[in-house]
Amino acid sequence: MTWLGDLGSAVFGAAYTYRVALAVGSLVGAAVLAVVARRRGWLTRIRRHPRAAVAVLVPVLAVVLPVGWYLASPLVLSATIDEPPPVVTTAASPLPTASAAPDRSAAPLPSTSPGASASAEAPSRLMSLSGPFHGSDDFHFGRGTARLIETSPGVFVVRLEGFAVRNGPDLYVYLSPNADGYADDAIELGKLKADTGNQNYTVPAGALDEPTRAASVVIWCKQFSHLFATAPLTG
Repeated sequence: MTWLGDLGSAVFGAAYTYRVALAVGSLVGAAVLAVVARRRGWLTRIRRHPRAAVAVLVPVLAVVLPVGWYLASPLVLSATIDEPPPVVTTAASPLPTASAAPDRSAAPLPSTSPGASASAEAPSRLMSLSGPFHGSDDFHFGRGTARLIETSPGVFVVRLEGFAVRNGPDLYVYLSPNADGYADDAIELGKLKADTGNQNYTVPAGALDEPTRAASVVIWCKQFSHLFATAPLTG
C-alpha cells in the first residue's frame, strides 16, 4: 500500500505548494455559493431543517477548519532561536619548553625525515564544511549558511547561521548525500527548532562513516514529502 502513501503525499504536497491560490479560490467559491444559496432559497430550507443542516455542516467544518489552519498557519506564525556556536576541542600540539639554551657542544641528535617531524608536531585537522542555503522555488525561500563542524575527532554538529526559511508544517533537518537536496538515505538530525535564527543539530554517532555522506544540509517537510531549502556543503 505504499502507492497510497505516495499518492497522499503528492496530493497534499501539491495542496501545500498552492495553498495560497487554494485559499483565495476557496474564499471566492464560498462567496459565490452564498449568493447562489440566497437566490435559490437554500437559506430558507436550512432554517426550516436546522438539525439536518447542523448534521452536514459540523463534520465538514471539523475537517476543513483544522486542515486549513494546519496549512495556512505557517504563513502567519514564526519562531526565532539564537544558540551559541558549538565548542571545538582539538589535541594540543607539543610546544617547546623555555628551558636553558641547548648545549651546542653536545653530540647532534639523530636526524629524522621532514615528513615524520611535521606529522609528529602538527595537530590532526578536523573536518569543516559549509555552504549557503537556497530555496526550492520562489515561494519556499532559504537563506543563511549551513556548517558541518567536527567538534572533536568523529563528533559532528550541523550549525545553521543567519538562517531563515519559509515556515511550514513538520519541517526537519537532514544531512544528505545528494548535493541537490533530499535523498532516501539522508541522515535525520531532528525537527527544525525555528524558522529563523542560529541553531545546532548533533549528527548521530557513527552516521558519517564516509565523507560522501555529507553533501548538503536539507530542510524537508516530512508530512508532505516536500523540499523547502538546500545548502550544498563544500570545503
